[in-house]
Amino acid sequence: MENTDTTPVRQVAVADNSYSAVDLKTLCGTKLSELPVVLRLLLENVARNMEGSEKASAVAALLAWTETRTSDAEIAFQPGRVLMHDTTSTPALVDLAAMRSTLAEAGVDPSVLNSSLQVDVSVDHSLAVEAFARHDAPELNMAYEIRRNAERYSFLRWASKVLRGVRINPPGTGIMHTINLEQLATVVTTEERNGAAWLVPDMMIGTDSHTPMVNGIGVLGWGVGGLEAQTVMFGMPTMLRIPDVIGVRMTGKLQPGVLATDLALTVTQRLRAIGVSGEFVEFYGPGVSTLTAGDRGVVANMAPEYGATTGFFPVDQHTLDYLKATGRSSTHIDKVKALTQAVGLWFDPTCEANYTRAIHIDLDAVRMHVAGPRRPQDLLGFGETRAMLAALNFLPAVADDVLPRHPVAIAAITSCTNTSDPRLLIAAGLVARKARALGLKVPPWVKTSMGPGSPAAASYLERAGLTQDLAAVGFDIVGYGCTTCIGNSGQLPEVIQDAMARGAIHPVAALSGNRNFPGRVHPDLDLGFLMSPPLVIAFGLAGDAERDLTVDPVQTTTDGRPVHLKDLWPTSEEIEELFQRSQDPADYQRAFAIATGNPLWHGLQAPDTELYPWNPASTALRRPPFAALSEGSLLGHYKAFPLLVVGDDITTDHISPASAIPRDSLVADFLVACGDDRNDLNVFASRRGNWEVMVRAAFHSKTLTNLLAPGAPVAHTLHVPSGDVMPLWDAAQRYKAAGESVVLVAGERYGTGSSRDWAAKGQRLLGIRAVLANSFERIHRSNLIGMGVLPLRLPAGTTPFTVKLKAGDRLEVDADPAAIAPRGAVAVLLHRADGNVERLEATAAVETQLEVELLRAGGVIPSTLRKMVDKHAKGIAPASATN
Repeated sequence: MENTDTTPVRQVAVADNSYSAVDLKTLCGTKLSELPVVLRLLLENVARNMEGSEKASAVAALLAWTETRTSDAEIAFQPGRVLMHDTTSTPALVDLAAMRSTLAEAGVDPSVLNSSLQVDVSVDHSLAVEAFARHDAPELNMAYEIRRNAERYSFLRWASKVLRGVRINPPGTGIMHTINLEQLATVVTTEERNGAAWLVPDMMIGTDSHTPMVNGIGVLGWGVGGLEAQTVMFGMPTMLRIPDVIGVRMTGKLQPGVLATDLALTVTQRLRAIGVSGEFVEFYGPGVSTLTAGDRGVVANMAPEYGATTGFFPVDQHTLDYLKATGRSSTHIDKVKALTQAVGLWFDPTCEANYTRAIHIDLDAVRMHVAGPRRPQDLLGFGETRAMLAALNFLPAVADDVLPRHPVAIAAITSCTNTSDPRLLIAAGLVARKARALGLKVPPWVKTSMGPGSPAAASYLERAGLTQDLAAVGFDIVGYGCTTCIGNSGQLPEVIQDAMARGAIHPVAALSGNRNFPGRVHPDLDLGFLMSPPLVIAFGLAGDAERDLTVDPVQTTTDGRPVHLKDLWPTSEEIEELFQRSQDPADYQRAFAIATGNPLWHGLQAPDTELYPWNPASTALRRPPFAALSEGSLLGHYKAFPLLVVGDDITTDHISPASAIPRDSLVADFLVACGDDRNDLNVFASRRGNWEVMVRAAFHSKTLTNLLAPGAPVAHTLHVPSGDVMPLWDAAQRYKAAGESVVLVAGERYGTGSSRDWAAKGQRLLGIRAVLANSFERIHRSNLIGMGVLPLRLPAGTTPFTVKLKAGDRLEVDADPAAIAPRGAVAVLLHRADGNVERLEATAAVETQLEVELLRAGGVIPSTLRKMVDKHAKGIAPASATN
C-alpha cells in the first residue's frame, strides 16, 4: 500500500549521528510562534502516532486552535511511559490480577493482559513518621514500613515478575516525582521507527495529581486516575479534547529572601481566583528565564492545587544545567538541546503565543507567604497566621499552663513539592544552623520531621555541613518518602493528644507540602499552613501558630535576647554559595543505586504463578467484584434516592481517606473482626487492595457534613424509606436489596485533590449511578467515568444549598445510553416528597466519545474484559499480547 503520510520530517545531527524528527517548524509554518509550546508537543505526538484521516483532522484542529484559542476537537495522545506509586499502583495492579483471574475462568489465556508500555512504580506513599528527631529514624521507619506492608509489597514484586515492563523502585529510593526528575525523565528520548532512529520528546502520564512536577524541566506529563492509566498500559491512547491553555506571563525577578515556595503559593492563589479547572497552564515571558529548574519544579508541582492539568515550562539552558547537575551524560544533553532547538520547542522569552486566557505575575512583587489554614489557595502573608486563627474564635474549654491556644503540633519538611530543590533544603539548614548557634530548641510539643524526596539529599546536606545543624533542632531525616504530606505523620505528641481531649487547644500543622485539607496530614488536625522548608523550621521553633513572625520573636535565648526571623533567615548569597559547594552530580545515581538494593525489600518472597493466588482471609488484598464480565452499564432512566448530599470543595481525602485508620472507627471494627490488631491498623491507603475495607472507608471524614443528615456520625447517612441513620455501606446494601437506585449530590469542585481512583470505586460499590455536582475536578471526573458512574453538572444557580433536598425527595435521571453525548443535556426531575415536581437541565460532564463508550460499557474494566473475551472467541490475538 502506498504511504500517504505527509508529516514533514527533518534530520537532526548530534555529534556523528543523524536522527529523524517531526519537523514542527515546517508543519506549523507561520503559526509556530502563535501556538503554545504545550500544544506544539501535542501536535508532535499526534503527527508521530495517529494515522490517516483522523490524524489529518487532529493536525488541522491543532493548527486552527491559534485562531479560536479553544476547540471541541478530540485527539489521541500516546504517552511513552507511565508513572505510579505504591498506593495507586496497588489497586490498579489488583484490578489487573483480578481481570487475569476472570479471563482464565472464561477460558482466555491470562497472559494476554499485559502492559505495552514501561511502567515505573515508586514505593513512596507508605513511609510513616514513627521515629523522629533521632539519627537512626530512617532505619527504624523503614523496618516499620516493611513489616506493616509485607503482603502488599510481595504482591507488587509478583506483579513486576508477571507483567512485562513493570519496574518497582523500592522503599527508600525517594518520592516518585523526584525520582522522575532525577532518574527517569529524559526530556528527549530515542526510538526506532521503520528502521530509522528518531529523536522524540519524552511525554508521559502518572497516577498522581502532582505528576506535572516534571513539567518544570520541559517534559509534558500530567496526572490521571488509575483507571485511565490502565487503558494506556493496554496500548490504547488517552483521548482528550484539545485543551484550553492559560498563559502566565512572568516578568521581573524574585527578591532576596523570597523562595520558590512563595511563588508557587502565589500562582495557586492567582489561578484559582480566575476559576482554572482542568486547563493546561504554560509559563512564558522574560521572568521565566530568571527561575532555575528547581524553582520551576516547585511551581509546576502545584498544578492540581491551582486547578490545572499542567504547569509547563519549556526547555532552556536551565533545563540543560539541571540535567548536568543530576548526572546525565553530555551526549544525552546534546540530544535535548539539538532536538528542541531544531524543531521549535526551545524556550524563547520574547515569544508571545496565543492563549485562551492570560494573567501577569510580577516576580518582583512576590513576598514571603503561607497558605491556609484549610486550602492551598488561601494565600496569606507569613505574619498573618495570628489574624487568621483569631478569626476562628476558638475558645478553650479549659486553660493550659504550658501550651498556647494554637500550638504547632507538627512541623514537617515534607513532600516532593519543596524537598526536590536542594536550595530549599539548604535554606532550611541555614536557618537551623543559626538557631543552633543561638541555643534555640524546638518546644517539646512539636513533632518535627524531614522527609526529602531524594536519598541524594543526605549526601549534599552532609557535604554542606548542615546535617548536624538540622538534627540539633529536631529535623533529622526520617526517611525518603511522602510521609506527613500524604497523611503518614504517625502519632501526635502525647501532650498534644491530652490537651486536645480536654478541649484546651486547637493545634496546627506547619508543613512544606502541597495540601492542607482538614484531616489530610492527620485525622485529628483540621488546621494547617503550607510554607517553605526554612519557614517550617521557624514556626517549629516558635511552637505557636499565632505568632506573628513579622514582629514577634521566634524565641528568646536563655540569656533573655529575643531572636527574630530576620536573625535566622539566610541571604540569597549564603544559599547559593553553599549550594555550589555541596553539589556532586554523582550523588544522584549513587544514592539511587544504593537505595534500590534495599535488602529488606529484596528479602520479601513473592509468588511465581501466572495468576495471583488470592487469600480469602487477607485484609490487604481481595479480588474486587467490579473486575467481572457481569458488570454492566449504570446508565438508564431511573428514579433515585440521594445517598449523600454534600457541599463545596469535597476532596478525594473526604471521599476516600489515606491517613491513619482511627482505632474507634467502624473500619477498625471490621478489621479487628477479621483478626487485625486494633493498635496497628496502618493507614487507609495501605488497604486499597481490599475492596471490603475501602468501601467501608468511603466518606470517612470528620470534617464532611452530609446535608441529608447533618448530625449523623462519620460515614453515616439517612436511609430514607426506613428513616434510620446508619453506616453508608449498610444503607447502600439496603437500597440495593430493595432494587432502589441512588445518586449523590454535591457542590463546586467535587473531587478536588489527589488522583486516587478509590474515590470513584467506592462510589460504584455503594451503588451510586450518577453524581450531580456544580463542578468536578478533572481527574476525579475521569475516574467516575472509568467506573461507569455518570458525572452530571447541575445548571447554573442550582446548588445543594438551593435545592434543599429533604427526606423523601427523589431524583429522576433520564440518562438514555443512546442519547448520552459529550457535554450533552440530561433531563433531571426532582420529585418532592409533597408531590411537587421540579425540572433541572443537567449537562453530562463527559468530554470525549471514548468516555461515552466507557459509560455505555460500565467502565474501563468490564469494557476491556469483554473485548478480550470477544477477541478470543473470534481467534484474534489482543494487541498487548504481541507487544
